[in-house]
Amino acid sequence: MTPGVRPHQLVLLGATGFVGRLVAAHLARYAPPGLRIALAGRSADRLEALRDELGGRAAAWPLLTVDVDDGPGVTDLARSTRVLLSTVGPYLHRGLPVVEACAGAGTDYADLTGETLFVRRSIDAAHAAARASGARIVHACGFDSVPSDLGVGLTAARAAADGAGTLTATVLHVRSMRGGFSGGTVDSLRQQVLETVADPGARALVGRGDALLDQPRRRPRAVQGRHRPVSRDAGTGQWQAPFVMGSFNRQVVVRSDSLAGFPYGPEFRYREVVDTGRGLRGVAGAAALSGGAAALVGGLALRPTRALLDRLLPAPGAGPRKSTLAGGRFRVEIEAGTTSGARYRTVVAAPLDPGYQGTAVMLGESGLSLLLDELSGPGGVLTPWVALGPALAARLRHHDFVLETTRL
Repeated sequence: MTPGVRPHQLVLLGATGFVGRLVAAHLARYAPPGLRIALAGRSADRLEALRDELGGRAAAWPLLTVDVDDGPGVTDLARSTRVLLSTVGPYLHRGLPVVEACAGAGTDYADLTGETLFVRRSIDAAHAAARASGARIVHACGFDSVPSDLGVGLTAARAAADGAGTLTATVLHVRSMRGGFSGGTVDSLRQQVLETVADPGARALVGRGDALLDQPRRRPRAVQGRHRPVSRDAGTGQWQAPFVMGSFNRQVVVRSDSLAGFPYGPEFRYREVVDTGRGLRGVAGAAALSGGAAALVGGLALRPTRALLDRLLPAPGAGPRKSTLAGGRFRVEIEAGTTSGARYRTVVAAPLDPGYQGTAVMLGESGLSLLLDELSGPGGVLTPWVALGPALAARLRHHDFVLETTRL
């Protein structure tokens, strides 16, 4: 942290986007009174309209006009605050200057990225500088990848506290999920697909479980966990498909293990699946999920089909109807074995749309945790579990989230 009092304690960058507005509303309602919070974005008029809409304590929040393509402006922004939250994507094309500015200024940072290539470049460009300045650069603080990362971390911590050994085969099951489809998420996927089409090295990196390690393949077994497109759980009879976010979430979980000194153990293996039911309906559902995900990625990779998908899929900044948000919910269950033979289940759930309202709570509380909680450990390009861990879990429980580990 640079010396002197900074004019702001927390700045929300990208405040006028769809998710940004939800994060701003969460902070306006739940941030402790007296915090010096500011809203930042490209349009002064839209920022002013948002502040007027929020009202209450937000009426006094400063408005900061900045474009992420303005290097000096971004540097000044990072130096002006203790914590910076960014919802400005796709991060692959727009995020790195903000990360580098925060790393150099000793400013804690959190975002919503689910982009392997961006996080890899952030590690390469900013990890050493953030370690030197003490800045905590925390990626993936939304539905990508808080449920996965905190869920596995809590499971391992409980097993260790019980003296049950370290983790072995660990599987996240998506039990239920309802919510809107994010235009920003689609655009992030689109940009990463285009990058991998142009660069075979990038394509190979995205598929690697160890893609975010400082020293790739130091723990070969920990990055295993690939899953067939359609499979059946022999124990439960459930048909399963790989979870579309599972590849990135696994990379984040594996990075947490590495940054923490490998507490998950040498036999740790991790994957994520969607359970679709038993019988013919279950296998058909798994096939549809797996095939649909492959078709989307393949369609975005080809110019003719990409043009069609661009007309059909939600645009960046677009969000679902209020009725869709109101009916949102998610529940995931992490089931893990341990070296002692004990088994654990961790439930992470909330009655919130995972990609919008739930993500807004996760990012907002991540920012407040960075600002207000007693956090240990060095700076660097970190993960939600390593940077925030039980402190974030406790905050989320105060907002109708379930994060509960039981021994089976």
